Amino acid sequence: MAYPLSATKLQTYRQCPQAYYFKHERRLTVPSAFGSPTFGKAIHRALAQIYQDWSYADPLPPLQWFADCWQQHISELKESQIHEGWQALETYYHQYVAPQPMLRKPVGIEGKIQASFQVSNIEFALSGRYDRLDWLDDGLELIDYKTSKTVKPPEAIDVQLGLYYLALEQTYHHALKRLSLIYLRSNQCISYEVTPDHLEQIKDLIGDLALKLRSDQDWHPQEGSQCDRCGYRQYCSAQTPNPEPLPQTAKPPQKVQLALPFL
Repeated sequence: MAYPLSATKLQTYRQCPQAYYFKHERRLTVPSAFGSPTFGKAIHRALAQIYQDWSYADPLPPLQWFADCWQQHISELKESQIHEGWQALETYYHQYVAPQPMLRKPVGIEGKIQASFQVSNIEFALSGRYDRLDWLDDGLELIDYKTSKTVKPPEAIDVQLGLYYLALEQTYHHALKRLSLIYLRSNQCISYEVTPDHLEQIKDLIGDLALKLRSDQDWHPQEGSQCDRCGYRQYCSAQTPNPEPLPQTAKPPQKVQLALPFL
């Protein structure tokens, strides 16, 4: 089987190879700090329906179309969440839809990103999801909706840019030119221009990971700000004078499948 990759996994590896080893090779779990995603799911599903079910026979949908779609996804929400969600969607409409001459049909809505490639005779498989994918004049723009109250770009943004560039070029034969994060609660949009340098950086990062997987080298800890919130401190020699042995629940390291190199 191909070795699975994601932006989150590669960001963990870049921050600390040992934390990556504990989490993804030995599959140790730590308690989750995330709450209920019900509110975020409702807004994402409403936006997906808005773009997917609109007939595009008329240039622009009315605001009532947004309201109708939102009403179909509020059954599990509190009254305060229903109100806040509609405020976010109404603001989105006035900023991103109403000023346009027409609503452009996306290339994809809530689609999957899948790609495969080989590095150092190891076959990798990349999979992920996106909220919306649009055509630009010279390539593709990936739109990601955010429902967090704070505007804080993901730590793995550079890794995401490289992986999305690699996967979308393989899938659509067009380069990813821009990644836009739309923060619905604060009405802000942060965009990143994607360059070939991002592709080279991700290839170097994956190549380094591939060498470790092939040669079974030590996964040395890398200290940094991430150590304060790391759930594996008790097993880490860099953070604990007498680290605990890995628990019996730890899985054996994954075996990677070697493949023929590219010709």
